[in-house]
Amino acid sequence: MEIIDIKTSKSYPVYVGQGAIEALPEFINRYSQISRILLITDEKVAGIHLHRVKEMVEKTGKPVEVCIVPEGEHAKTFEVFYQCQSFALAHNLNRKSLVLALGGGAVGDLAGFVASTFMRGIPFIQLPTTLLAHDSAVGGKVAINHPEGKNMIGVFYQPDAVFYDLDFLKTLPEKELRSGFAEVIKHALIDDSDFYQWLITNIKNLNSITDEQYLTIVKRGIEVKAAIVAADEREDGVRAYLNFGHTLGHAIEAAMGYGNFTHGESVLIGTVFALNLSLKKQDFPFNLAEFVQWVQSLGYQTNIPETLQKQTLLSNMKKDKKTISEQITFVLLAKLGKPYLTEVDDRTVMGELKRQ
Repeated sequence: MEIIDIKTSKSYPVYVGQGAIEALPEFINRYSQISRILLITDEKVAGIHLHRVKEMVEKTGKPVEVCIVPEGEHAKTFEVFYQCQSFALAHNLNRKSLVLALGGGAVGDLAGFVASTFMRGIPFIQLPTTLLAHDSAVGGKVAINHPEGKNMIGVFYQPDAVFYDLDFLKTLPEKELRSGFAEVIKHALIDDSDFYQWLITNIKNLNSITDEQYLTIVKRGIEVKAAIVAADEREDGVRAYLNFGHTLGHAIEAAMGYGNFTHGESVLIGTVFALNLSLKKQDFPFNLAEFVQWVQSLGYQTNIPETLQKQTLLSNMKKDKKTISEQITFVLLAKLGKPYLTEVDDRTVMGELKRQ
């Protein structure tokens, strides 16, 4: 098992490896003041992993309450957030309680936001069960969605630890692997050209990734994010680079309806869009045709869904949190591993939307 130290205003460990969850009870018992534990998970994860994890947590000898929420982005609503708060109050949680987030990125976002606001903030621990959550579980962004935009209601609130048990990934369907692997690709493109070359050389089928490859993928992805978050915890500068591909990606998610098109699949389309813009603005050696062929061979759609109106996508992108003027702010690449922020005028954006 590997331990990665995340250094922000609050430093904490990320445990990565097969069976990592087995170290959880000992870690919790370091907190002698913890009185009760609230485990938040979704309907699907509960049917696969809840029994094992609950048994593990009960080894602490502390009362464990389980709150089950809807699957995926359907969990990230104000109504579900309110239900979790009501559940916590009804089961006598207090300022000495602990929240565990068992699930993918949506559960982690929701549970972290619940923890950050319950009695003005109680500790929480991320227990990711998806590949996508290697990105969302680290860095302290917690939020719920609004119909007008993704993650519009939230805070920066760091977990006390992350336990990333790679055994959980063995139960993921290919669609969820694709969603998570899009964020792995993003980390490579914005930070590490050698990692990108390793991915494109070694990963030919998402269903045949080995345990050793998973450890490399997750560990390197977390290290990339950890370095950026350490430099800019509250997204005042370079942390915005982690949104590469997300400007259009979030716009597609909103237009399709949250939960109808996975986050990673949306981001991958946004990544192709951002790479196109990058290559138009900067002359650097990057084989976009090879990239598109590779991701398509992995099962990704690279074109904008035909049902979506381009004007709707443009309007949605203007609501992006990076955008502070009338023009949309994008993360683009000056070269592989060198991202930068820039504003792009509507005419250029609309032209690219029509081409993709």
